[in-house]
Amino acid sequence: MTDTSETRPTDSAAQPPRSDSRVRRLMRYIPLIAPVLLWAVPCWVLLYAGQHWPSSVTVAGTVVFAAGLIGMPLAMMRGHGRRQQDAAAIVGDSLLGSSWVLFTWSVLLGVLLRLALVVAGVGDGQDRARIVTWAVLAVTAVLLAWGYVEARRVPRVRRLDVELPRLGAGLDGVRVALITDTHYGPLDRARWSARVCETVNTLEADLVCHTGDIADGTAERRRAQAAPLGTVKATEARVYVTGNHEYYSEAQGWVDLMDELGWEPLRNRHLLLERGGDTLVVAGVDDVTAESSGLAGHRAHLAGALDGADPELPVLLLAHQPKFIDRAAAAGIDLQLSGHTHGGQIWPFHHLVRIDQPALAGLSRHGARTLLYTSRGTGFWGPPFRVFAPSEITLLVLRSPQESRASA
Repeated sequence: MTDTSETRPTDSAAQPPRSDSRVRRLMRYIPLIAPVLLWAVPCWVLLYAGQHWPSSVTVAGTVVFAAGLIGMPLAMMRGHGRRQQDAAAIVGDSLLGSSWVLFTWSVLLGVLLRLALVVAGVGDGQDRARIVTWAVLAVTAVLLAWGYVEARRVPRVRRLDVELPRLGAGLDGVRVALITDTHYGPLDRARWSARVCETVNTLEADLVCHTGDIADGTAERRRAQAAPLGTVKATEARVYVTGNHEYYSEAQGWVDLMDELGWEPLRNRHLLLERGGDTLVVAGVDDVTAESSGLAGHRAHLAGALDGADPELPVLLLAHQPKFIDRAAAAGIDLQLSGHTHGGQIWPFHHLVRIDQPALAGLSRHGARTLLYTSRGTGFWGPPFRVFAPSEITLLVLRSPQESRASA
């Protein structure tokens, strides 16, 4: 790899502000409304929708739901606020994930299963209501147990070939490993981190990329979990860009730690990968939230990342959020690698993700030339569950159309 940047850019010119849509304005109120809905709806469906439970059951169940409604936001504030108490974060995050799954299936089974039972003529109103309650509790328990295992396991490797029309034949077969959204956090995952890095090393990649959201917490606090990243091997380079979560936790500390561990922080700069007489530009930008963080020199600056690069060369761009693809496509980028979405993480949250992002997971085309690969992420954020959104380590093999035609 050739580093074409003598210094790393520190400019912080202002980007034009984006006006909030009605959806974005509405989303500001979600933190106030969501906890009430997440706990009140299941409480009603499971206890008060015609079950006629004994008073002791109804009272005990109501107390449990009230405790969740009060305890979840309190635990999350203590865990993710100024106190940064890991034990509280674990409790709050677990309650958040559990309540989301319980809410989802209370709504779905509360309507669909009850309707099916009516059509089938099963029991009376009380019987049907109680069947719905037990079905919701059973489905929730199974999905949470399965989701926990899915979240904590080492991700499976997803392999795919990606043809880039401008890629020279000398670069055909370049292996690019992608990890992202490791989110080292309150649950100590140092052993998991080491196993992930061991898996990456089995891929024998030429280029290994981390597209941000390394952790929740400062580099000093999560150093032990991140340290195995220093063992990752690549024949050419290991490159990294910041995600939005770095900007909640002293982003410069993470940039410095990744540099210390032997990774190249591509902060609005690029490297050149050269092989067989052909060249690939490997560029990276800070996350789109960087400028609002107030850190000097941190912003997403694509022109700076490509400064000095031959415009005729193909470009592989690292950008944490898929929504950067509009700028990438306008600049004629060949392939953008992103994370951020987690594939929704807990179904059906992906519908909300799609409000903010143009892609959820996988390979998509944007404009005449530009491809976007969005990873579902290697770790998990917050709730230690993944439901119908498996994590991944990705191996992309870059293909040249010239080589494909020659071997045809």
